[in-house]
Amino acid sequence: MTIEVSLGASAEAAQEVKERLVAEGVPAALTAGDPALWGPDAEAEASIRLGWLNLHETSRELLPRLTELAERVRAGGIDTIVLAGMGGSSLAPEVICATADVPLTVLDTTDPHQVRRALGPGDGSADVLRRTLVVVASKSGTTIETDSHRRIYEKAFENAGLDPAEHIVVVTDPGSPLHRLAEESRYEVVLADPNVGGRYSALSAFGLVPSALAGADVARLLDEAAQVRPLLAQNEGNPGLELGALLGAEALRGRDKLILRDEPSEITSLPDWIEQLIAESTGKDGKGILPVVGADAAEASDQYQVTIGPEAGAFVDGPLGAQFLVWEYATAIAGRVIGIDPFNQPNVAESKENTARLLKEAGDGPLPTGRPILVDGPVEVYGDVPGHPKDLADVLTWLLKSLPPQGYLAIMAYLDREAAFDAAAVGEASFEETAEAWAAADIATLRGLLDHRTDRPVTFGWGPRFLHSTGQYHKGGPQNGVFLQITGAVTDDIEVPGKPYTLGRLQLAQALGDLRALTSRGRPAVRLHLTDRVAGVRHVLSAAKEL
Repeated sequence: MTIEVSLGASAEAAQEVKERLVAEGVPAALTAGDPALWGPDAEAEASIRLGWLNLHETSRELLPRLTELAERVRAGGIDTIVLAGMGGSSLAPEVICATADVPLTVLDTTDPHQVRRALGPGDGSADVLRRTLVVVASKSGTTIETDSHRRIYEKAFENAGLDPAEHIVVVTDPGSPLHRLAEESRYEVVLADPNVGGRYSALSAFGLVPSALAGADVARLLDEAAQVRPLLAQNEGNPGLELGALLGAEALRGRDKLILRDEPSEITSLPDWIEQLIAESTGKDGKGILPVVGADAAEASDQYQVTIGPEAGAFVDGPLGAQFLVWEYATAIAGRVIGIDPFNQPNVAESKENTARLLKEAGDGPLPTGRPILVDGPVEVYGDVPGHPKDLADVLTWLLKSLPPQGYLAIMAYLDREAAFDAAAVGEASFEETAEAWAAADIATLRGLLDHRTDRPVTFGWGPRFLHSTGQYHKGGPQNGVFLQITGAVTDDIEVPGKPYTLGRLQLAQALGDLRALTSRGRPAVRLHLTDRVAGVRHVLSAAKEL
């Protein structure tokens, strides 16, 4: 097993930083788990967040139980694994299962239409639910999205005459509220290492349990990480040190936009996981590295590109388990270089608190959406846009013109991320025709359309999924972002049992709460509300093509 890190044109700058880190004894100190590496203010947090360095060993204790649990699940006729989790509890399993080509349904959304897709016809027929196992994963045990999913599935199982205890597995930290609830409910519980933060938990129970149940070879991931682990203590031939020096060196010289390219390789969608790891770890104290997924190339002086897979220029190539560990190590190194604590997330709670406040203040009444400044067909526009825009194209043009020289545009879509698949059924047309139909119906296509009209980086995130990743960077990182939020009318809502809100209401409150957090910083922000989701997506994409 080998893992290769090529620094490309950035080798000279990275070498200087690497030499300084070696002189300071950082590689040996980090692999030994020294919590003082990030300064006295970070030491308390770091002292309980370095367990990821040894997961290649400690997680092996889970393997016999996971094998037994997977065999029991399959013997019980279960063939559908649903993962209810957010951020670090969902992104790694999604990459692991996509790479292993095993099916896993990930619920990291509050969109009721997407949740209904997972439930199946009629909010879950007895036949569908009988073959379904839900992994409820939350480190804190209080994640509102995951708690909502658990409540909805519990009711669905009960309505189908099934015992939820036979269809729910819980992954959480010891002593969390979810741990206590799971024991009371007789759910199978797998406890995670409490000394591992969510975004560093790929090789912990959070990454391994749902992946193993779905059919992935998780022992192989640990083997791959174990083989690269000894290299991380070395001063030379250390891929984590070289990558971390690259990330830190580029940020120090003002190149703080990391374009992540995913070339065809044995690994699928790793940049989505890296995005959360780096953005949430470094985006704070007005500093940070902004990962940009999906861009064609780095286009300006504050951008550089790293490719997953062998390619010209800077790249990282190697098996998935090793890459997880190397990127985690590199992110911790980059945190030291740029002078931040890579293990806290001081701004994540802000949007959560705004959401709770909005729901409480609104009571049974409507949420405070305000009045649209413009209605263009199936799209309502909210925000403070000067100059009396006459249509959606004017609004998008203003957003692009508002981008500062070192800024970025963030598109945040609180919609069903699988809705575009309704545009064309697989098998009814050629692959090219099907892909074209999907792209024409997918709001994520907007990222590429706007990216071609600016040399500033354009990011795209599904809400509330991104709140657990780039959401920290938006609020804690450099205050040079411009924000485009997209919400949509809910036509088929879902009650959250035991709570005074529906999923659709929670989703809108999350969007409005985050928008409030962003506008409080004085950054340009617009919300587009699609009164008809299908027509609205088409209209937004059409307007972007006109620019």
